[in-house]
Amino acid sequence: MAEVEAMVADLARRAREASRKLSALSTEVKNRVLLETARRLREEKAYIQAENEKDLVYAREKGLSSALIDRLTLSDKVIEGMARGLEEVAALPDPVGEVVKMWRRPNGLWVGRMRIPLGVIAMIYESRPNVTIDAAGLCFKSGNAVILRGGSEAINSNLALARIFREALRSAGAPEDAVQVVPTTDRTAVSVLLKLEEYIDLIIPRGGEGLIRFVTENSRIPVLKHYKGVCHVYVDKYADLDMARRIAVNAKVQRPGVCNAMETLLVHRDVAGKFLPVVGEDFKNYGVELRGCPETRKLIPWAREATEEDWEAEYLDLILAVRVVSSMEEALDHIARYGSNHTETIVTEDYHRAMRFLREVDASVVMVNASTRFNDGGELGLGAEIGISTTKLHAYGPMALEELTSLKFIVFGEGQIRE
Repeated sequence: MAEVEAMVADLARRAREASRKLSALSTEVKNRVLLETARRLREEKAYIQAENEKDLVYAREKGLSSALIDRLTLSDKVIEGMARGLEEVAALPDPVGEVVKMWRRPNGLWVGRMRIPLGVIAMIYESRPNVTIDAAGLCFKSGNAVILRGGSEAINSNLALARIFREALRSAGAPEDAVQVVPTTDRTAVSVLLKLEEYIDLIIPRGGEGLIRFVTENSRIPVLKHYKGVCHVYVDKYADLDMARRIAVNAKVQRPGVCNAMETLLVHRDVAGKFLPVVGEDFKNYGVELRGCPETRKLIPWAREATEEDWEAEYLDLILAVRVVSSMEEALDHIARYGSNHTETIVTEDYHRAMRFLREVDASVVMVNASTRFNDGGELGLGAEIGISTTKLHAYGPMALEELTSLKFIVFGEGQIRE
C-alpha cells in the first residue's frame, strides 16, 4: 500500500508541475500536439490493438458480458473516431486567455475577467478506453494536466494510448506529464488520488452510479458528477401530437442505454386518450416494455403496473414508465420529485407554458419540442465533451472546453492607489 501511495503522489506532483508549464503554451503548440497524436493513433493502430487484445483476453477469461467486451474493443472504427475527435478539438477555439468582460471603474481602473485552466484534473472512469484519448485531448487543449485512472479491465489499452499522447507531447516540446495514466489496477490508487487536494483541483468520475457515489463520498477534492439520468418528456395538452409521438419514440429507442434517454413519459389527461394508444403501438413495435399508472393501463392494457420504484428508475434499457397527469403543475411536481437534474423536455404549442417550463424546471438542459437525446456537447455546438454535470458548481450540463476553465479577475491601472 505504501508503494502505491508513493507512486500516485509522485504522479500528482508531476502533474502539478506540468500544469504550470501548460499555462504558457501557445494555441499553435497545443493544436500541433493534438494533430500529431491523431496521426500516431492511425499509424500505430496495430500496436494499440495488440495491447487492447490483452485486455480482451482477460475480459473473456473473467466472463465479462458481450456488451462490456464491445465497449472495451478498440476496433478500426473506434481508433479512427478517437483520431477525428482530436482533430475536431484542435479546430475549436482555445478558451485559455480569453477576456470575457471588461468594465471601467470611477477611479479609472479597468477590471476584467480572463479564462484560465483549472489546473490538475483527475479522471476516474470505467470500461471504454477511448475515454483516455477524449479526456486527454480536452484537458490538454484547455490547459489542464490530467491524471487518468481507467478500469482495471482496460489497463493495457489505456497505457498504450497514453504513451502515444505523451510521445506527441515530447515531440512538440510540451511537458509529457500533462497526460498520465495511473499504471496499476490496485484499487488503493483511487483512494489515494481522492485525498491529494494539494496537487489536484478537480475530480471527474465517469461511469456507473456506484463509482460516482464512492468518489463523491470519499473525496477531499471538488467532484463534478452526475449520478444518473432520469429524464422526462412531458406531452402538454397543447402539444402537436404527431410531433410528440416522434420526440417520445426517439428519446426512448434511438439509444436507450445512455444517460440522456427518456425514462418516464408524462402525458396530460386531456390528450392521453388520443395519444397513448398510438404511441403505445409505436413502443410495442420497438420492443419497449411499458410500466404505467392506472390511467395509462386503461388506455394501454398490455402495459405492466408501475410501482414507486419505476418513477425513480434509470432503466438504460427498452423499458419506459408512463404516467397520465391532470395538469402542468402535476407534471412539474413529478419532475421535481423524481428527476435527476439531467434533461427535461416539454412538447407544447403554447408559448407561455413553454416559457414556464423553461423557468421552473431545474435540469442541466431544459428543452421545448425536442428529444432529450440532444443533451450532448457535440449536438449543442460545444464540440467534444468530457461528460455531463448535474451539479451547479461550477458547470451545469455538457462539459466542453470552456467548462474546463475558470475565470480570474484582471485589473489595468494608471498608478491608482486606494485611499
